[in-house]
Amino acid sequence: MLPIVETPLTIQKWMNQYRAVFCRDEGFDHVSRFVTGLIISPNKTLQGIYDLQRWEGVKPSRRAMHEAVFEAGWDADDIMRQHRTVVAKDHRGHGREVIGLDWTLCHHERGPNIYGVHKGYDYVEGRYCLLQTVLTATIANADIVDGIDVVVQKPGYEQKEKAYLNATVKQGYEEMKGVQNRLIELLHYDINRRLYKTRTDLYVEMVDRIEKEDAFPNANYAFDNGVLSLPLAQLIERNNKQWVSELEISRNIMWEGQWERVDGVAKRLREEHPESFRPVQVLCRNGEKKLYWAFTKVVRLKKHGRKRLVIVHDTEELTDKPRFLLSSAKHWGSGRIIETWNYRWSIEVFHEFSKQQTGLESAQLRNQEAVERHLRLSCVAQSILQRVSAPVSTSEKFEFANGKTTIGQKWRTITREIFRSLVLKISQFVKDGKSIDYMMDVLMPA
Repeated sequence: MLPIVETPLTIQKWMNQYRAVFCRDEGFDHVSRFVTGLIISPNKTLQGIYDLQRWEGVKPSRRAMHEAVFEAGWDADDIMRQHRTVVAKDHRGHGREVIGLDWTLCHHERGPNIYGVHKGYDYVEGRYCLLQTVLTATIANADIVDGIDVVVQKPGYEQKEKAYLNATVKQGYEEMKGVQNRLIELLHYDINRRLYKTRTDLYVEMVDRIEKEDAFPNANYAFDNGVLSLPLAQLIERNNKQWVSELEISRNIMWEGQWERVDGVAKRLREEHPESFRPVQVLCRNGEKKLYWAFTKVVRLKKHGRKRLVIVHDTEELTDKPRFLLSSAKHWGSGRIIETWNYRWSIEVFHEFSKQQTGLESAQLRNQEAVERHLRLSCVAQSILQRVSAPVSTSEKFEFANGKTTIGQKWRTITREIFRSLVLKISQFVKDGKSIDYMMDVLMPA
């Protein structure tokens, strides 16, 4: 991998928009180099990124970079707030924009002491493993997807603590010291129980931050049934926004005067009134048009009240498994609801892209502030990489793109900038009469 002698010009220009968040120029340079490493380095931990850095003269220690990135007096919330302001201009006036809410599992197989890591079941891989639960929010239009908030859910140990308290209960204590210790244990249990935040709590806080800033006034929300909750839905509606969510097949709706499961209603409609499913042509996020067969009706749910339900099939024969969509927008047609829901899948693209390209899964740190700084700088790096202006390559390597600019070409553009900086540095060494040994000590220390 090429040594990094300075932050590439493309990244410098983008990072200058965040300069006010940071205190000292030296610290800002370390953060800019760290973001460069999140894009370029194959090892996206601080150690891996630091190992690629080169300085002439006195080389800052790895501890200096760690302190500048993870311990200095800048706030992770501030950089995310500034990031939302920066990316907002690329979403306003660019067609439909949708805020997606979801969570992902970040694996840390050899990091049990990393903040937020716990043993859990990964349904994708079908096994138990060490992982973080990372909650994300993205804003997407037809062209780009940007992460606009990310937090780590702290694991809850209430059940284990309660089991311990039940197992160690005593009928009486002979000494006051035992009473004091027991009281401390009970108080710790109560404090941990009160401080624990569910995913609903964290999503409500996340949406509240986004809406108070009003950076995306025209963006509605899309999420799946694991995110849907009454407090979240009410918060979005209070801000005069609409939401679309997938609905669990076991949810009850009021149908013909009685409560019935929504999948049972769909089955009856398919068998008795298949003509009620109308063809709907939907413009997908990638620009393609797709035909669905949908039934829609405003129905009543327990707690949520009256909402619009859309039952969606992919085939005219209605033999495929239906998808159930629920929306607060009772005045929307089924086509608009399905289009909004399709934008929800862009958050999956963000998760995959960020894990593979910008280090979302590489936060190997022991405290919450440091982990969230890493994750939020990963969001900044992801937005930068999407916006790199790369020339259309004539190389055989990129013939498959048919003239379109790929992420690989954008990554290559950043790499070429790093190589250019390296060549210029070597040229300056030659002009200054530096020896080969001096150049080797700077660019490839032993």
